[in-house]
Amino acid sequence: MKFIGAHVSTAGGVENAPMNAEQIGANAFAMFTKNQRQWEGKPLTAASQKAFKERCEQHGYSKAQILPHDSYLINLGHPEDEPLEKSRAAFIDEMERCQFLGLELLNFHPGSHLKKTDPESCLATIAESLNQALAVTEGVVAVIENTAGQGTNLGYRFEQLATIIDQVDDKSRVGVCLDTCHLFAAGYDLRDRQACEETFAEFERLVGFEYLRGMHLNDSKKPLDSHVDRHESLGDGEIGMAPFEYIMADDRFDGIPLVLETPNPDRWADEIAMLRRFSED
Repeated sequence: MKFIGAHVSTAGGVENAPMNAEQIGANAFAMFTKNQRQWEGKPLTAASQKAFKERCEQHGYSKAQILPHDSYLINLGHPEDEPLEKSRAAFIDEMERCQFLGLELLNFHPGSHLKKTDPESCLATIAESLNQALAVTEGVVAVIENTAGQGTNLGYRFEQLATIIDQVDDKSRVGVCLDTCHLFAAGYDLRDRQACEETFAEFERLVGFEYLRGMHLNDSKKPLDSHVDRHESLGDGEIGMAPFEYIMADDRFDGIPLVLETPNPDRWADEIAMLRRFSED
């Protein structure tokens, strides 16, 4: 089964996310468990945790259908000690928040070298950050999101994702989220069926579909290999509809959250309905 949704608002509390997802016809969703642009977040109250779990059950969302995202401030590959430790502490807090909510996935951007260290050292630091976080938490899988390679961000090549995974001790608790816009911006073509076949064959060869735990479905405002992360509504950008038809027809993408981060929330319900039709054709 295809789990299709969007990154929904948690305004008023995380317990509102399941209702916001249902309103757009989603059977999956992403969310932040705290303000994504602040280091500190309000603690999740017992009442909020209880309401979130009850509403997920009421609206039919299992933990396999929910892909929370961590704070944008976190850099698990930071080359300086103090901000690295701050990022690690914040990431552990994010993992614990997922535990409290009964969730099993946490999506994150891997990290940036900031031109202060070499990429290989940064990738090793990211892996060590994950090892530390996994050692003090339980049950939550750290899901690495591929990036567009903008600035000094790493994780834009499949080889870099594989390097991180190779250095994580508990491989049952590490996974990957592929963002279609980021793939395209990083130089992986998706504009027709043959391009999709080649890109996902390379992912299978270098990383493996056993690590795929979610996807972000976005078109791209910028051209192939631009290394610029600018999302566009499905079919309105440089990629077109080919990868979304491909993904919906391929059972390798069953059973994981397939989440829109397209820029117009007013179109999410229509985009979800369109994707669902692709999966039924």
